[in-house]
Amino acid sequence: MNTLLVTIHDVTPALQPRVETLWRMCAAHDVVPGLLVIPDWHGVAPIEADPGFLEWVRARAAEGAEIFLHGERHDEVGLPRGWRDAVRAFGRTNGEGEFLTLDYDAARERIDRGVARLRAAGLAPIGFVPPAWLAKPDTHVAARKAGLAVSEDDATIFVHGRSRAYASPVLRWSARGAFRSWGSVAQERLRWRWQRNAPVMRVALHPGDLASAAVERSIERALAAWTAERTPGRYAEL
Repeated sequence: MNTLLVTIHDVTPALQPRVETLWRMCAAHDVVPGLLVIPDWHGVAPIEADPGFLEWVRARAAEGAEIFLHGERHDEVGLPRGWRDAVRAFGRTNGEGEFLTLDYDAARERIDRGVARLRAAGLAPIGFVPPAWLAKPDTHVAARKAGLAVSEDDATIFVHGRSRAYASPVLRWSARGAFRSWGSVAQERLRWRWQRNAPVMRVALHPGDLASAAVERSIERALAAWTAERTPGRYAEL
């Protein structure tokens, strides 16, 4: 197996211009990325309230983009962290780990609501990715029982229909400040050197990445390098 999976995270009308820019960057390398859709980003951007953006997402799905539920709100409002949660999330998210603290019942409730909203909007999600890849193991059980075929964390892709788990590194960036931006650029080159032969490699793009010109250039370089050696695949192929 020599699989490359590319996704755009944080697909919401609140971030539409940058989401569309990332799509065009992928298209320039003949990549049809998966789209990780948030039904109501931060509780202020319900996707069904923006027909134009919703039509854009539907059109991308018609072109072959796989649709994933990416939380219900994405943020952690009303979900206080314990110290163990803070340790798990340290350095990984700025209050955006919606599923970090949730047990099975709470996770299942949010997944069910999110899936229902996407389906009502004419989208057919195949999987679930928790914001910042932070969730308890029971969340993946909840995704499976909600009828979704795939879920993932930052180390593993869980293919529920086949009861398989694929170890998979994920290349991602952070543009939250100069230090993190340049650190992201450095790790992009290191992953190319050290994980070039990973059987399943993921590239995860976020609208916030485009806040840094250095990160944007790094994304362009990574897309060119990885697609030169691998044909982009689909989660359904797993």
